[in-house]
Amino acid sequence: MNFRSYKVPYPIDERYSKSVAYFSMEFAIHQPLKIYSGGLGFLSGSHLRSAFEVKQNLVGIGILWKYGYYDQARNQDQTLQVTWMEKIYSFLEDTGIKFEITIHEHPVWVKVMYLPPLTFNSAPLFLMTTDIPENDYISQTITHRLYDANVATKVAQFILLGVGGAKLLDEIGFTPEVYHLNEAHGLSAAFFLYQKYGRKIEEVRKRLVFTTHTPEEAGNEKHDIHLCHNMSYFCGLTVNEVKEVTGMPDDQFNHSLAALRFARIANGVSQLHGVVSRQMWEKYDDICPIKAITNAQNWRYWSDKQLYRAREEENDVAFDDRKKWMKKRAFEIVADQTGKIFDPHVFTIVWARRFAGYKRAGLITTDKARFEALLSSTKYPVQIIWAGKPYPVDYPAISEFNHLVHLSKNYKNVAVLVGYELALSKRMKQAADCWLNNPRVPREASGTSGMTAAMNGAVNFSTNDGWIPEFMHHGNNGFVVPPVDYMSMTVQDQDQYDLDQLYELLNNEILPLYYDDHSTWRQIVKNGMRDVQIQFDSNRMAEEYYELLYKKEYRSAQAALTRDLAH
Repeated sequence: MNFRSYKVPYPIDERYSKSVAYFSMEFAIHQPLKIYSGGLGFLSGSHLRSAFEVKQNLVGIGILWKYGYYDQARNQDQTLQVTWMEKIYSFLEDTGIKFEITIHEHPVWVKVMYLPPLTFNSAPLFLMTTDIPENDYISQTITHRLYDANVATKVAQFILLGVGGAKLLDEIGFTPEVYHLNEAHGLSAAFFLYQKYGRKIEEVRKRLVFTTHTPEEAGNEKHDIHLCHNMSYFCGLTVNEVKEVTGMPDDQFNHSLAALRFARIANGVSQLHGVVSRQMWEKYDDICPIKAITNAQNWRYWSDKQLYRAREEENDVAFDDRKKWMKKRAFEIVADQTGKIFDPHVFTIVWARRFAGYKRAGLITTDKARFEALLSSTKYPVQIIWAGKPYPVDYPAISEFNHLVHLSKNYKNVAVLVGYELALSKRMKQAADCWLNNPRVPREASGTSGMTAAMNGAVNFSTNDGWIPEFMHHGNNGFVVPPVDYMSMTVQDQDQYDLDQLYELLNNEILPLYYDDHSTWRQIVKNGMRDVQIQFDSNRMAEEYYELLYKKEYRSAQAALTRDLAH
């Protein structure tokens, strides 16, 4: 293949002919390619799969992480061990392209690898690495670990994704009409484009769109502007020029705020998150409009087709048999890791996703008496599985994981698993009768794990956050904690309210339905499967990105004013 005049190598649907480059720090496309950490990667991976399915003129731009995020292993006492293992991918193609970028006023060589569309049925993906002999050791380490804990290394990674990605597109001769930043990690591309197009901000805005995933201002990346300048983040602009062009007079450089000022349009990742984002940023001048495009997951990749077939054929015996077989297969992993034999006939709760404080992995365990009663019930027996990766230096999250490990040793029907990546994620969704999701409202921007759980016959049981308000019809396709005015509550009161509601719903609605009225339970499962396929397949999301973001032409403030005056 000629990588110097690159074109997407499959027929493009004319509705999606506009050329797009999609920048993301992580892509979870398939289990063998371990360049992702969690939800952001699951989202971008499904996006590339759907872009391929509906034949969009889109390429992915990412980074080839030598050691991935990290490998989740165990210490001798079963607690979490963070390990790093070199990844080797024979299925990636060497493009033969190498080019230089500047990081810390120092030339750094970038090598470009390529994931062809037919390897995993995804849009084409270009991956950059600095781990090559041409670079010194420090420069090689830029692409060693996803989200490196060292601040300077992380800024260097942002420069590689943004500036390196934009320069890569020039190198391959693919001139996108739209540069789409999936989160602000690649924002340095805006400064590259600003220099490329004669320091005209309007030329950047014509081309740039931005997706924000963070529902609170404090969670957005900020770095010292002088550090960023010394790292060559701003492509030759002085600190004063950066402050002027971004409208940020202080010394903290807010990547998301800059993205909202450089982009022509942005989006939150659920309807609720769109509202939260607009409220969060409205106090700032000169930001672009923020729409909402709700995240979704790729149905073709994630769903269990045999379960859907049994549902369509209204064959309840086959439906129940398939779900029990899926549970039994997943329980082999539980037995292998923990030595515990789980029963496919027993109601199984799964909490599995990235470990972070606001997601409250162990919430259900905080009332010891009720937790003990739940696990010891003979009338309504229960099994619980936890899995997920904390950030490798998020010590409170690691402590919570380890607490659950120690807790699980006291029960035959509680397990905590390691190795939570795409493959284990799918198995855990197949294992689940109930997919438990209890983030503090409104901290979850979207949260997509419950979508793929529903695609595998699990019923969502959630607080009313992220995508859930758009999906959930309580008692019909899932169960939701009744929303209250959380903003007037302390964190402790919110946790207590949600905990009380979790147990109330579990004991009085969910468990009696599963054991005493299984035909109704089965119908709830089927309703969830139907609704998630209709609303939350990422093909819908990929189409909305074209219609609501990519195809929207930029009108400068002056052009809008001139038009308004003419009318």
